[in-house]
Amino acid sequence: MKLNELSPSKGAVKSRKRLGRGPGSGRGTTAGRGTKGFNSRSGGGVRPGYEGGQMPIHRRLPKRGFTNIFKTNYAVVNIKDLSVFESGSTVDEAALEKCRLVNGRRDGVKLLGEGEISVPLTIKVDKVSKSAMDKIQNAGGTVETIVI
Repeated sequence: MKLNELSPSKGAVKSRKRLGRGPGSGRGTTAGRGTKGFNSRSGGGVRPGYEGGQMPIHRRLPKRGFTNIFKTNYAVVNIKDLSVFESGSTVDEAALEKCRLVNGRRDGVKLLGEGEISVPLTIKVDKVSKSAMDKIQNAGGTVETIVI
């Protein structure tokens, strides 16, 4: 049996009632909308969340918190990801983009210390964690932080 040969069992699928298709259809003329009024018209009916003039729930509930528009978003890179670079190479934001380790909108790159590193690298990023810096220096590499 193939996927294109599958079909639902007999009686499992019922065709939808086609409204407004003549008086003999059982749902003709007004098509179950009653007569006249806002709800009988096309486009009629209240908007989502409208509660008949009562104060809507999204206005009754208290609001909390705020969004900091000055937040700094760093692209996070772990030192275990730096194994793609050869010994002695310089790792900066452009090199990380080329290897697809960072992408999208960001305010800088932060290097974190998850994993191990064995090759000496020269790393130029915006921020570095203490554990990442220790591991890179123990491997014989250097870290330069870029001042924005």
